[in-house]
Amino acid sequence: MKTKLKKFWFNYFSFPKYILFHPFDGFDEFKRYKKGKLSVAIIFISLFAFFRIFSYQNEGFLINERNPLMLNSLQEIFSVVLLIALFTIGNWSVTTLMEGKGKFKEIVMMTGYALFPIILIGYPAVILSNFLTLEEMAFYQLLMGLAYVSTAWMLFMGVLNIHHYGLAKTILAFILTVVAMAVMMFFGLLFFDLIQQFIEFVLSIYEELNLRY
Repeated sequence: MKTKLKKFWFNYFSFPKYILFHPFDGFDEFKRYKKGKLSVAIIFISLFAFFRIFSYQNEGFLINERNPLMLNSLQEIFSVVLLIALFTIGNWSVTTLMEGKGKFKEIVMMTGYALFPIILIGYPAVILSNFLTLEEMAFYQLLMGLAYVSTAWMLFMGVLNIHHYGLAKTILAFILTVVAMAVMMFFGLLFFDLIQQFIEFVLSIYEELNLRY
């Protein structure tokens, strides 16, 4: 039991924290010695999706302008899955052309691990926001800003290290990844629009035939 607890603590806290504060050594162990685990990354992604729902419902009323009754949990989960999918596929396609050394599985894992700061800081910060005054909300915003900046830092260092890039090439990879995400979203929306128009066309023909016969 004690061994399992130590393993759990290492996988879900110690190693992600080590990557955050020692990104070069951390991601080297992540990639070379296979210390990163896909199951941990998936759980972090799931916890991030739940965090969006949690913050929507439980963020302090002084700062939360959203109506909890308008929450669509499936939409929140879908938006997280879509964002992660667009980033990982976009980054994989771009870095493959740029001779990146990272595999698709490693990109997914790295993205999941990068969400660690939001999970670690976000949940306590949302709970704390219910006990702060309006003047003290700046502290909450500072905490959340730190969480998202730390996640961006881990994501940037992850791309740099798992693909064995330099600084300039990493920045270029991020820019091209954003472009690839935009292109995929454009073609995705175009595809669904065409499908919708095709369905409407078929239904209109069906209704016309029913009126004739």
